[in-house]
Amino acid sequence: MTQEDILKDFETAAGQFRAARQSLSAVVYGQDEVVELTLATLAAGGHGLLVGAPGLAKTLLVASIGQLMGLSAKRVQFTPDLMPGDVLGSEVLEESADGKRAFRFIPGPVFCQLLMADEINRASPRTQSALLQAMQELHVTVAGERHDLPSPFHVLATQNPIEQEGTYPLPEAQLDRFLMQINVGYPDEAAERRMLAATTGLEANDIAAAMSAEDLERAQRLVRRMPIAERIVDAILALVRSARPTGEAAPRVREFVGWGPGPRASQSLSLACRALALIDGRRAPSMEDVRRLAKPVLRHRMALNFSARAQGVEIDDFIDELVSGAF
Repeated sequence: MTQEDILKDFETAAGQFRAARQSLSAVVYGQDEVVELTLATLAAGGHGLLVGAPGLAKTLLVASIGQLMGLSAKRVQFTPDLMPGDVLGSEVLEESADGKRAFRFIPGPVFCQLLMADEINRASPRTQSALLQAMQELHVTVAGERHDLPSPFHVLATQNPIEQEGTYPLPEAQLDRFLMQINVGYPDEAAERRMLAATTGLEANDIAAAMSAEDLERAQRLVRRMPIAERIVDAILALVRSARPTGEAAPRVREFVGWGPGPRASQSLSLACRALALIDGRRAPSMEDVRRLAKPVLRHRMALNFSARAQGVEIDDFIDELVSGAF
């Protein structure tokens, strides 16, 4: 591709994401930051974890994105009795007319382009871990046989706060597969007023497709082509490495951090910064993107210990400290 072709594709992709944001704002009220971060997650080719109390339009957002991008979407309601085979699929023994028996694989709901894992932390860790291979390697192995997933493949999972009853914490390896953890808060009064007027009448807002699966894949390739300045790379590495409780870490990090982010955090932050720049129509990421994305990328990849919790230290506040110290 020539430089002119790349710039043309960039303008097209930026326009499509701009239209996508406008469409989503007509059905999901007061969550502009959540919408933008979710779109950036998909543009970066990653998976997203939406965390918030029930009733904050998390499920509506994921369903709307499937329509918006023309993706084949499936929803799995995670419950305590859900089994791994209910997600991945299973083999059944069939007998033909001539009496021959053979196993046939029946694909599960994971075989789609956009999987909505609704209330993922209400299933047992065994079932949650069924998605590990699918999210990282884009295929699943059942009874020793490999089965490739469609492309693109994304998981957008919703999670209720772990303080609620009937929830299981996600395994650390599972959390690390998510590019971002996007916290969903309550809308402000003005947004809730608009939502009330728009959703309690006879007519509901429809959402029109803004791009196709092919357009999304093209945008993902474009994100990886985008330049990133050396100073941005240095800032990403400084931030991620400062969060690890090693011998070189600051005393406060060694005192309060139980475990820190691995190299996948640096990769995710680099891709997320470029994806956010594309969403905003900018041709390269800035230092502000690193600051803005530090919490969504890091908050689920590190854990504070009991000493930190006993002193009332919150993970987001601690990441703000790390950002201030890193650059």
